[in-house]
Amino acid sequence: MALNDAEVRKQIEHMMAFIEQEAKEKVDEIDAKAEEEFNIEKGRLVQQERLKIMTFFEKKEKQVELQKKIQKSNQLNQSRLKTLKAQDDHIKSILDDAVKRLGEVTKDTSRYEQVLRGLITQGLFQLLEPAVSIRCRQQDLNIVKKVKEASVEDYKNSTKKTTEVTVDEQSFLPSDCAGGIELLAKQGRIKVVNTLESRLEMMSRQMMPEIRETLFGVNTRRVFQD
Repeated sequence: MALNDAEVRKQIEHMMAFIEQEAKEKVDEIDAKAEEEFNIEKGRLVQQERLKIMTFFEKKEKQVELQKKIQKSNQLNQSRLKTLKAQDDHIKSILDDAVKRLGEVTKDTSRYEQVLRGLITQGLFQLLEPAVSIRCRQQDLNIVKKVKEASVEDYKNSTKKTTEVTVDEQSFLPSDCAGGIELLAKQGRIKVVNTLESRLEMMSRQMMPEIRETLFGVNTRRVFQD
């Protein structure tokens, strides 16, 4: 049967409605899929940026922690240096006071004679030269001339060697020297300094660990005791 115009138009409208519905569903499907992919990609990007931020701040925290450790170490080192300087200053003041007290030894003439005799003898042992000149303080000239022969005798008895010892009466040790002597040989090219200050300095170097322990206690950070 032939369709009239109304029926044809109705079928066409029905087909158009069907096509529009299919298109709408397809659009909705595409939109849903696009939304899903968008959310997935957005989540991935957010997670990626979150990890970057976390990594950045972890790195910063480590840097801050390292900086704190460095600052703490620097502060401890500065504190130790200040402590060591204060200790060194204290030891220096004690040694300076000891140098001043050395002058008291020279006031006891008999005792000072024994000291000079020992210093001269020791210097002769160090030089082992056939000719030696002694330099002393001007105020000690007579005492040195008095004890030098005894020192030479001590030297000869121990070494079985002879030596000619002269006392320099033209050139003297500084007046502010606490005492003691200098021995010279080979026209002054060889010299042994045996002043009271030099002996104190040598002894203080050798006994510095004991001095520090006596003044400041045992150093717990010290590794070697010898």
